[in-house]
Amino acid sequence: MTEHIFNNYNDAVNALRIKDLKQSLYDDGEVIMDQVLVCLHGEEHKKRRKLENKIFTREVFKYYENEVFPRTINETLEPYKESGKMDLVDYGFRVLLNLTADFSGVDRPEKTKKETEILLGLLKIFASGATLHHSTRDHEEVKNEVRNALKSFDKQFLKPSIERRKNLIKKQAYEDLPSDILTVLLMNEDDLNLPYDVLQREIAFYLLAGAQTSIHSLVHVFHEIHDWIKNNPEKKVKLKDDPIFVQKCFLESTRLHPSSPIALRKPVCPVKLPDNKEANLGDSIVIDLYNSNRDKKIFGEDANKFNPYREPPSGQNLYGLSFGLGMHSCIGRNLAAGVNSKPDTDPNNHHYGTVTMILRELISRDAIPDPNNKPKMDDKTKRPNWGYYPIIFSSKDKNCD
Repeated sequence: MTEHIFNNYNDAVNALRIKDLKQSLYDDGEVIMDQVLVCLHGEEHKKRRKLENKIFTREVFKYYENEVFPRTINETLEPYKESGKMDLVDYGFRVLLNLTADFSGVDRPEKTKKETEILLGLLKIFASGATLHHSTRDHEEVKNEVRNALKSFDKQFLKPSIERRKNLIKKQAYEDLPSDILTVLLMNEDDLNLPYDVLQREIAFYLLAGAQTSIHSLVHVFHEIHDWIKNNPEKKVKLKDDPIFVQKCFLESTRLHPSSPIALRKPVCPVKLPDNKEANLGDSIVIDLYNSNRDKKIFGEDANKFNPYREPPSGQNLYGLSFGLGMHSCIGRNLAAGVNSKPDTDPNNHHYGTVTMILRELISRDAIPDPNNKPKMDDKTKRPNWGYYPIIFSSKDKNCD
């Protein structure tokens, strides 16, 4: 087997666009990722993605961003108001769990603290299985944990969610049905012919994908902003008054910190690569997103630094390649990151995405890193993610109103 590595932006772009390269980043994590959308290829991938794209529309995003997400964000912040402090990583898991459960179609009928803790624990186990390629733990131990977690998830959450939706599908008009992934899959189950275990993993995947990647993006951008503010204190007011600027901060941080530092592909037939070499069956294609996103030829001499005023070259995205490209670009990109703004964008009628919404709420409450409690990186993975990030609300009066 030959390993082909691409670590500059243009080669990475061209490699991601090769249609005969199949997703392989999650091969180690097939216990939770086998046959889920992101791992499919060719016509099977195209068919399922086209169907699930029905949920990823501007109208659905507008509904969630205006009606569902603000309430969920505030409800999840409520327990921290009195203490005025929290671990941002833990909070990220909690708030994004609630947001993505709604979107995925996972009901939480009790809405109790105990129920949330159970689902949160399952989510973290699913995440450890999906990122097994970078895990520092014993892989078989992780796989066994995931198998047991799937059984618990199925019994307590998925089966009741399916039953409720099937009853609704029988009784209600299409426009009155829930706008979530599970409902779409159930309405088209005859056409898709999904085995139950694949449906189970697909919903578990959406639950973890919507939360897992965004959690780390949230913590990274919070850290980058507060490092930047130290040298630009006069810009603090802009963070509070300019929501589009906050979104640009998030996109810039996402460029620097892709949720996975690499993309992995394997050829389904012999293919010509960007360096004019040929990849054969059994070869591995490593696309270094971390370094490609920091290519100085594309993003300038300060490409390694956080610069929310950065203007990318024409045709390139503020977030670089962090959401992928081509057939395997992230289907939930607009849910997490919103849409790109333009010079004439109305800030009162703009889709910002979940992470920017959470970030704006933290900024409005004067959240800062806890000066007496140092953050720590996650030592259970090789990915450069924060494992513990304590913050405080420096204006406690605003925090308690």
